[in-house]
Formats: sequence, C-alpha cells, structure tokens
Amino acid sequence: MNEPTTYHHPAGHEPAAVELHHPTPLAPEHTMPLVPTQPAAVPSVASVVLPDGRIVTGYAINPMQPEPVAAKPAVSRAAVNVALGGVGFLAVCGGLLLLTTFIAALTALITQLITLAAVIFGGWIAVQIFSASGSKGGTTVNIRKAVIKRNRFYS
Repeated sequence: MNEPTTYHHPAGHEPAAVELHHPTPLAPEHTMPLVPTQPAAVPSVASVVLPDGRIVTGYAINPMQPEPVAAKPAVSRAAVNVALGGVGFLAVCGGLLLLTTFIAALTALITQLITLAAVIFGGWIAVQIFSASGSKGGTTVNIRKAVIKRNRFYS
C-alpha cells in the first residue's frame, strides 16, 4: 500500500540540469587601508543616575544638527500659478463684459438710426402726399357716371 510514487515526465519535458553559482565579491579599484585616527578633542564623560538608583556612565553625545534645508519661498509655486490664472481669468471676464456692453450699445445706436430714418422718410412722403396738388400743374380728371350701351360710351 505504501509504494513510492513515481512521476513520469511527458516526452520533450525532461528536467533540466541545475547549475549553482556563488557570487564573488568585487574588490574596489582603490582600496585604502583603514588608519585609526585620534579625535580632535577628548569627549567628556557623563554620569546619569537612574530612578532605581543605578548610575550609568558614558560619553556625552552631542545631538546631531540637521543639515540646513534649502529656503522655501514664502508662497508655493502652485499657489502663484493659481493666483496668476485667476488674474488672467478676471482680465478675460472684464474684457468680455466690456465687449458685450459695446455690442449692446452699438445695437441700440443702429436701432435708433433706423427709427430716425423711418421717421424722416415717412415725413417726406406725407409732405408729398398732402401738399397742394393744384400747384404742380397736373391734369385734373372729374369722373362722372357714364353709361355704356352697345359698345359706345355716353357721358
């Protein structure tokens, strides 16, 4: 019952040979031997008494000063871009407002000129119609009742 299990590989799928590689460290081109050097000043020794009465003695370590950070501008670049965009938008809106005002004024002017021309032309026509027609030397025709019998005109 406990026979060893054998695995059969399909044709063309035989297991590949395994190669094992161990990395080798590269030596730096310019290796300098480490030379111990003395510190410029002897650090001071400090003792600290812990709350439980133990005393710990060691060298005092000066806290590291962080490197100075490049001075940031008072206002971020994005804020400046947003503000400049707002100024440009306001300038465009003001220009569009002036443009629409100008178009409205021009439309009102044209309407008034058309109305004025209609009034003047209408007045001229009225003067032509209602002026004395006898003074112009035209022919006056009096129309009376006429009778037409057998294609003859009798007045």
